Formats: sequence, C-alpha cells, structure tokens
Amino acid sequence: MTPSRHNIAVWSALVLLMICFSLPANCQNVIALVGSGSNVPTPLYSHWIDEYNKLSPTVQVRYLSTGTMKGIEDISRGVGDFAAGEVPMSDEQLNAANTPILQIPTVLVAIVPIYHVPGVKGSLRFSGSVLAEIFLGNIKTWDDPRIKEINAGQLLPHLNIAVVHRTEGKGSNYMLTDFLSKTSQKWRSQIGKTPSPAWPVGTSATRGEDMMEKVKSTSGAMGYIELGFTLADNSVGVGLVQNAAGRFISATQASIAAAYRSVEKSIPADFRVSLTNAPGNDAYPIISFTWLYVPERSTDPERSKALANYLEWALTTGQQSAERHGYTPLPASLAPKVLAKVRSLR
Repeated sequence: MTPSRHNIAVWSALVLLMICFSLPANCQNVIALVGSGSNVPTPLYSHWIDEYNKLSPTVQVRYLSTGTMKGIEDISRGVGDFAAGEVPMSDEQLNAANTPILQIPTVLVAIVPIYHVPGVKGSLRFSGSVLAEIFLGNIKTWDDPRIKEINAGQLLPHLNIAVVHRTEGKGSNYMLTDFLSKTSQKWRSQIGKTPSPAWPVGTSATRGEDMMEKVKSTSGAMGYIELGFTLADNSVGVGLVQNAAGRFISATQASIAAAYRSVEKSIPADFRVSLTNAPGNDAYPIISFTWLYVPERSTDPERSKALANYLEWALTTGQQSAERHGYTPLPASLAPKVLAKVRSLR
C-alpha cells in the first residue's frame, strides 16, 4: 500500500469509527465520504452534511476545515474523497495530481471588509486602492484623508487601524488579493494574487470564526470575511466596496448575482475563472465560486457513485438553503452544466 493510500485508509477508518458511534445500527456497510479544505463555505457545508446524513444513513459525509491549499494538497495526493476551496487549480497543479481532478462550483461566495470603529454610523466605504494601502500598512489611522475623502459625513476617530488577516493557504486571502491586484498597481507589484500573502502588517486569524472574534474584540480593527459569517454575528461593521463602475456596493444576493451575470459568457467549460472586479453598475466586486475538487476517476465505483449522489443532492436540493446561510445559489443557466460534470463521475 502506497503512503497516500495508507493515509486514505487511516483517515477513512477514523471517520467511519466516529460515524459508527453516532449510528444505532450496524455500520459495516456504511460508506464514509471525507472532504477537507476551505473555511469559507463551512457554515453551508455543515448544514448540507447534517441534512444529507439524516437522509442517507448508509452514506455519511464529513468535512474538515483545513484551508484551501491544504485541501488541494490532500486531494492531489489522493487523500480523501473531495476537497474544497476558492483557488482555481493551475495547469501545473492539475498535471501533478495523482489523478485527473474536476473543479465543481457549488455556490457563489463574497468576501466583505469588516471593522470595529467606535462612533461610525452606517457602512464605511472602501475602494480597492484604500484597502490595499490599509493592508500594506500605509494607511495607519481611521481619520486618514484617503478614508475621509470617500466617507464624507462620517466622524472618523484618530484611532490606529489594527489589521487582522488570515493565515497562509486560505481561499479568502486569494479572493481579496485577486481583487486588490486588479485595483492597485502597488499591491500587484509588492504582494500580488496569492492564497499566502507576505503580509507587511497585522495579526493573523486561522479561521473565519477567529477573524470575527478578533475584529469585534479590538477597537480600531480591520479585517475581511465571507459574507455568510456576518449574518450570524452583526457586532462588526460591514463595508461597501467600490466596483469597476465606480459605485460603492454592499454584498447582497442581488449584487453577487449581478457580478456573475456580467461575466457569464466568459465562463470556461472547466469553470476555472476569476470573478473579482466584474463590470456592471450593480456588481459586488469581491466574489468567486467556491469549488469542490473531485477526482474524475476512482478505483472504487461504489464510492464514486455515493459521492456523485451527494454532490447531485447538494447542487439541487441543497441550493435551496444556500441563501439562508449567506451564499448565492448557482445561477439557473449554469447549474445544468455543473450537474452534467457531476453525473460523469458515476
């Protein structure tokens, strides 16, 4: 048995053991599907898995929030049944993987700037260049003229900005830096588009939950998080972001869908695409698919069938609960194409 297959066997056995403890019946024939990856879709994926596991006692799904790049690394080595993230795999990564990998979009996600600034009323506005200067450490206080210029009427305090950023390998880093690379030449040349930025300032947060906790507990804090996390906790400010048309837009179901529609005709057949800074008056500019990275072939047809059945459920019935958790369902024009990819796994 190769090391990677040994890892799969050990991991699956541990997960199966946990599942067995939660099931009253004999679990000898239970298929345990295990995935890992991004924290961005965790609230939705946790809900999906809870619901699916109730419907399908002989196929139990588990998801481990380890970060996008760790998920890609695992699935590329043959560890686990699927991975998840917001970084489109490169040709080099796909060619180096143990088996051909499909990238399956599940929902649209948005990253929003969050902050804790006492006395601010309503939502602060941020342009790409201002966000870049904050995360580069060049804008140091909340009453900096560059922030005041786009927030006329706000009484901004002379308070130090406490930058909070995610740790390396995260899909939210990739989405933010992709947007900043398109809107700030300085960011593009100094940091670039990456899931692991060389942050010049700030403290780190491992998960979205950690990001939320650090920002809301630190006066003057500035960070970023997936929109869905802000629905369950409204104790932080959520910013508007300037889009490619020059308008300051909040992240909503409508503005996320508008961004997708503006680039819909350029979506490639393998779904690897950047959706940030899309054109259009109503488009929110920091969005992406969150993908599942799924091996195209498996040595176990039963596992492939079980995984395809789960994915089909997530892309049909599961979509009905996406909006409630802060995510945007796949557009009706795209869903049949994604389902066709999933059904090819059987």
